[in-house]
Amino acid sequence: MNSIHDMGGMDGFGPLVLDQDDACFHDEWERRAFAMTLAMGATKQWNLDQARAARESLPMLRYLQAGYYGIWFEALEKLLQDRGLLQPQANAVALGLNQLAPQDVKQTLLRGAPTEREGRTSPVFKPGDAVMVRAMNPPTHTRCPRYLRGKQGMIDRCHGFHVFPDRHAVSGEEAPQALYTVVFKGRDLWGDDGSADLVSADLWESYLVPLC
Repeated sequence: MNSIHDMGGMDGFGPLVLDQDDACFHDEWERRAFAMTLAMGATKQWNLDQARAARESLPMLRYLQAGYYGIWFEALEKLLQDRGLLQPQANAVALGLNQLAPQDVKQTLLRGAPTEREGRTSPVFKPGDAVMVRAMNPPTHTRCPRYLRGKQGMIDRCHGFHVFPDRHAVSGEEAPQALYTVVFKGRDLWGDDGSADLVSADLWESYLVPLC
């Protein structure tokens, strides 16, 4: 979907101010929002890409105002409402949900959510191939940045087959595709005013078309 979350390549936001405080949480409610999101993710009522899609679907102004963990919390509320899990006096046992035990939290965080899968076909592209990113405007979740759509690049490497997030967010199907690092020239992206540096992005196979 096209929304304010896709800020890659955009200007007009002023200089980047680095936070000198490297604390993970700046307030107790952020810690709790993170814990609740992790605990509810363990119930397996939605997948990672559906959680991302929920964050992206927040109203644009609210997305900009809420802050990092505010976005997480409001997306969690939306996911719970959409699945009918916000009920008076409800609990995980009564709802028959999987539960994350306190002693399993650290290992769950370390494990993450691996996306690599066995491929059923061979990758279409190889390193050195010239490609173009499809010009598209999907109404649902995608990991294809707007600033790369319609631009030419070169395949740098293939990372094997990974869960395709666009399908995963909508239907829950994993539908693995080959995932590539594609390299772009900065001035091909932003014109002569852009940097001469190279820009790399990881893109799924269906985002790309070959250039003969």
